[in-house]
Amino acid sequence: MSLVLGVVMDPIEHIKPWKDTTLALLLEAERRGWTLLYMEPGDLFLRDGRVRAMVRPLRVFDSHRAWFERDEPREYDPAEMDIILMRQDPPFNQEYLYTTYLLDKVEREGVLVSNQPASVRDRNEKLFATDFPQCCAPTLVSARKDQLRAFAREHGDTVMKPLDEMGGNNIFRVEKDSPNISVIIDLLTHQGRTPIMAQRYIPQISAGDKRILMIGGRPVDRGLARIPGQGEFRGNLAAGGSGEGRELTDRDYWICEQVGPTLERAGLHFVGLDVIGDYLTEINVTSPTCVRELDQLYDRNIAGELMDYLLDLRRGAGTAYGS
Repeated sequence: MSLVLGVVMDPIEHIKPWKDTTLALLLEAERRGWTLLYMEPGDLFLRDGRVRAMVRPLRVFDSHRAWFERDEPREYDPAEMDIILMRQDPPFNQEYLYTTYLLDKVEREGVLVSNQPASVRDRNEKLFATDFPQCCAPTLVSARKDQLRAFAREHGDTVMKPLDEMGGNNIFRVEKDSPNISVIIDLLTHQGRTPIMAQRYIPQISAGDKRILMIGGRPVDRGLARIPGQGEFRGNLAAGGSGEGRELTDRDYWICEQVGPTLERAGLHFVGLDVIGDYLTEINVTSPTCVRELDQLYDRNIAGELMDYLLDLRRGAGTAYGS
């Protein structure tokens, strides 16, 4: 079956092709003979109530040096696409917000947009995890210095982080008597104006921050533990962590069972759960990664599994992955 697949992503020339999940998805679509149409967020526009786009036909290659070719831009009606992948990285800023509004309109034309724009817009990746408090370590979200300091005194070793960053950016580990705690809180909260997240430090981070990929509300049965580098407490690969394959534990599966039905109902087709020890820490809904690493470790084709699921959705089957 030949389909038209659109992708909204950050500039493709800046990705790291050996580890980029979006490229893995595009390579799978190309293997299937689908037509690829490339868009950056600024390529979407609205004219007289209809969304249009400046698209560039795209060809991709599994190469570390020359991984794409794209044609000159031309105007196109996104309603004529079969599937659109929304793969823009955080931070979730005004540009991101407007992209979701425009893709909402395209979705109402009958195009399958993955993940569903309204659900991406309404579910902050860190706050979303707090919808499942039974899965989380003790957590506080606040802009108030007194509350954040009291939380650190109560739990001793605490991690503080902004709500809108990714890749381990601006994450601080503080102790209750840290002389820098006021400076850290002022910096992260912009002098008490912006809420941040504080969580009890989870020592099991030394064994890795496990990424569990979810397709249609069901887990891929292997995860990637991102191990902090020497002298680090952040496991993010972008922060220098290394990846090791892991089988999912009974607790991992229990967390997936708690979260999965909500993901499926919300049209969050492809999601990454971050689990440290026994605790869910984040739910990545914008552009989850680690497909290429897991494929290489376990000889998988996770992109193919996702595309099969999206095809079922488009046909109206709506069957949960793995059921």
